[in-house]
Amino acid sequence: MRDQTIGEFLEQLSARVPAPGGGASAALHAAQGAALVAMVARYTTGERYAEHGAAVERITAAADELREAALRLAAEDAAAFTAVTDAYRLPKGSDGEKAARSAAIAAALEGAARPPAEVVGVAARVVALAEELLPIGNRNVLSDVAAAAEAARAAAGTARVNIEINLGGIKDGTIRAGFSAAADSVAALVDRADRVTGAVRQEIAK
Repeated sequence: MRDQTIGEFLEQLSARVPAPGGGASAALHAAQGAALVAMVARYTTGERYAEHGAAVERITAAADELREAALRLAAEDAAAFTAVTDAYRLPKGSDGEKAARSAAIAAALEGAARPPAEVVGVAARVVALAEELLPIGNRNVLSDVAAAAEAARAAAGTARVNIEINLGGIKDGTIRAGFSAAADSVAALVDRADRVTGAVRQEIAK
């Protein structure tokens, strides 16, 4: 996926194949958000921004790391969803086969919920970086701070649905609760992203 052109990825995304799907798309939203943060940070350098140099350098490094993490999660999500479809194809003729199939499906659904749960975490960190960059970033690319927040919002909202669709088949209550908490955290993240975008829109409307 990392080495595909955008056109190739979209062609595969539109095809009737199990993966990539919404989960990989969520991760790529997060990657784009991180990349936008890094871009704004790289425009916020030089003598004019010297007092914020340490913060900008840290933000740039963190955004680059988040972009890489999101790309990794896109690939992991595609692999995890393929495992789910494979589990559902297992034989179920005998009681033993039914039990093995049910266990495989439960394990696969747990695996499929993990990448989007981690995408929510990545998206939250992207929003936090956007919040930090908002007051100090180069005003010529201020709209890209909002774009980063909006990409992170899309990532989190899409990831939440991909967590929730797998919850019903996860039997372990503790694990299920952890994934539910990740999904529930998205509402607050969306509010934060909205505030970043609102602040940008208010400033550029002056």
